[in-house]
Amino acid sequence: MNFPLYIAKRYIRSKSSNNAINFITIIAIVGIVLGAASLFIVLSGFAGLRDFTLEFTSIIDPDLKAETTIGKSFILDKNQEQQLLKIKGVANFSKIIEERIIASSEGNNHPAYIKGVDEQYNKITAIDSVIPYGNWLYPDTPQIVVGWAISNRLSVFVNDYGKSITLSVPRPGKGQISSQNQALNQVNTVNVGIYTINDELDNKYIFSSIKTARQLLNYKPNQYTNLEFKLTEDADEDQVKKDIKTIIGDNIVVKNKDQLNDAVYKMLNTENLAVYLIFTLVLIIALFNVIGSIVMMILDKKKTLNTLFNIGATVKDIRTIFFYQGVLMTFIGGFLGLIIGYIIIQLQASFSLIMITDSLAYPVAIHFKNFVIVMITISVLGIIASKIAASRITRDLVKTS
Repeated sequence: MNFPLYIAKRYIRSKSSNNAINFITIIAIVGIVLGAASLFIVLSGFAGLRDFTLEFTSIIDPDLKAETTIGKSFILDKNQEQQLLKIKGVANFSKIIEERIIASSEGNNHPAYIKGVDEQYNKITAIDSVIPYGNWLYPDTPQIVVGWAISNRLSVFVNDYGKSITLSVPRPGKGQISSQNQALNQVNTVNVGIYTINDELDNKYIFSSIKTARQLLNYKPNQYTNLEFKLTEDADEDQVKKDIKTIIGDNIVVKNKDQLNDAVYKMLNTENLAVYLIFTLVLIIALFNVIGSIVMMILDKKKTLNTLFNIGATVKDIRTIFFYQGVLMTFIGGFLGLIIGYIIIQLQASFSLIMITDSLAYPVAIHFKNFVIVMITISVLGIIASKIAASRITRDLVKTS
């Protein structure tokens, strides 16, 4: 039997004859409970906010995106297309032409990006699910689908065939320019749909058929700026990346969804880390109460410690008793805090207790890693606090009757 652990358990269950010490011990445990619950709730809240943000950001993000590292575009021949479709793990892919343009309508101008897509694009992404007005493109037509912010900026709605939108890009070449027609390539288009994802994307992309984008940019029939891939559920992402580079060439970089949203991930991770550190500081302050509680208990049990010392317990054993007591207090408080935090998060998820707007509840998500993070944080800090408190026991203290 582990003698120090047995005594520590007895001390945890028993009450002191001094009510002040009992009160201090209760405050210490309550502080740990509230600290652990708060940390778990905040981490779950940020996890929900992260999932909510990325859910909308990644709607038009493919599983993999291949783009050139040299220049803006590359050539893809028919043989390479067939080889890409045969890669194990590739369900489908779409050929894309993307470039910065100016969109104009009745004197209103807006800088945007044209994204010319082929017939496979709406099989690669869930673009259809974010078009509340109008419909998706018909192939090989001068139709476009714009974001809600672009629609407002240009004052256009859907299927208004009397109001065309002119897309313009600078025309490459040398020499003196005598007219606008010589300076710009232009195509006239009609808006048939409006998508809404988030403020940034709604203000950025104009979707068109790949034929329209090719005509505007004077691209060759097999010239593209990037390829977007949809993978099968059992795909080996790393192997698929290698296979794509082998077929297209080393001048291609292949990115997954995380890499495509690298800036968003960095921002969310930085915010998450900052909040974690703040609440860890709160836990550290709470654990000072544990140190105080153990020190008070040591002083209260001086006679008992002297008895233990006289019957053969060493100073190290007595230190271990109070070390275990502090660790047990921390673990019990942390476990209770996790239970309380879990219940609160479940209530928010089920009953939407806190609302951001009248129709949108604050998003939360329960991830197993957050349980682990809280318990590890509590455990490490609890062990340090218990070690500090137990170190106050000296040979002179236990020998004093």
